[in-house]
Amino acid sequence: MSDGMIALTTFTEDEKFFYETVKDFAEGEIKPLREKMDVEGKLDPKILPLLFEMGLMGIEVPEEFGGAGSTFFMSIMGIEALSTVDPAVAVVMDVQNTLVNNAFIRYGCDELKQKYLPLLAEQKVGAYALSEAGSGCDAFALACRAEDKGDHYLLNGQKLWITNAGEAEVFIIIANLKPEEGYKGITAFIVERDFPGFSVSKKEDKLGIRASSTCELLLEDCQVPKENLLGEEGKGYKVAIETLNEGRIGIGAQMIGTARGALDFAIAYTKERQQFGKPIATFQGLQFQIAQAETEVEAARLVVYNAARLKGEGKVFIKEAAMAKLFASQVAQRATSLALELLGGNGFTREYPVEKYFRDAKVGVIYEGTSNMQLQTIAKMVM
Repeated sequence: MSDGMIALTTFTEDEKFFYETVKDFAEGEIKPLREKMDVEGKLDPKILPLLFEMGLMGIEVPEEFGGAGSTFFMSIMGIEALSTVDPAVAVVMDVQNTLVNNAFIRYGCDELKQKYLPLLAEQKVGAYALSEAGSGCDAFALACRAEDKGDHYLLNGQKLWITNAGEAEVFIIIANLKPEEGYKGITAFIVERDFPGFSVSKKEDKLGIRASSTCELLLEDCQVPKENLLGEEGKGYKVAIETLNEGRIGIGAQMIGTARGALDFAIAYTKERQQFGKPIATFQGLQFQIAQAETEVEAARLVVYNAARLKGEGKVFIKEAAMAKLFASQVAQRATSLALELLGGNGFTREYPVEKYFRDAKVGVIYEGTSNMQLQTIAKMVM
């Protein structure tokens, strides 16, 4: 059975220690609550404080703002490690680090960083709101509108499928300030949960990653202070695209962790399950299926880590991020399906965790850009 890591020469000692620490934390604190959270469709109240206490919600946030001052690659490793136990908890950390914190670090002015980064690193959950009913893959077909009212902005519209919305207190809202200018009018705003005119509405009842909240947001004459502009007016499309490129690497990490968790459980099961007088793990046909899955998971991990390293080194990584999400999500579906089948009838029951990994893996081909959108990005970069 794999130890859940690739060759240790690819990691520094600090990275190896971090991965193992997060994995141990997930096994000890999250695993006992996993089934209950999945059934109830919400995080246990103790989870978020523990994530903050572990420093997992502000990995790249500079130390001066209360964060760990670490690297994007560390964020990716943490997401993978959590996902081996519960991808639903991992996506909470993922969105906080790769989308919300990254956007503040890259586009926030000094005043915004000083105000929000300490909160996001130490106590408050953030959410990133781009998607709408008519703008999923077509991310810039935004109906959400912003108006300049002189001393404040006024936002009106609806956002759908917003991860972390149930717990978040800080939201990055993408709206169009000048719709007559098309995508050049798109602008990013920072909205707090208690702003007048803002509310969190319907919570989705999902197939997988059920403990992670996914909600609708309503903006009805929502007043946003002028100083809560993230970046520049009309540059929201840049904030959205560049942030999502980083987020896709995070989803790739979530998917390889999901695949790893399912396979590790299934492999251990095959060593215990007896048929024809011996463990089913001794059958060559089964061994070959596991060998194929193991190879694909390791390959996916290398693709994800390569994208993360490129991002961390300040190099172009758009194609590699799309490849990471595309391939890792495909591999996760195959690996979790195989793991379920290896358990036979037991795999089809909620008594064992593999069916949860199977359900959790499906979202990887959908959110933060469908697989077809990743293929389009890769083709555009290649051609």
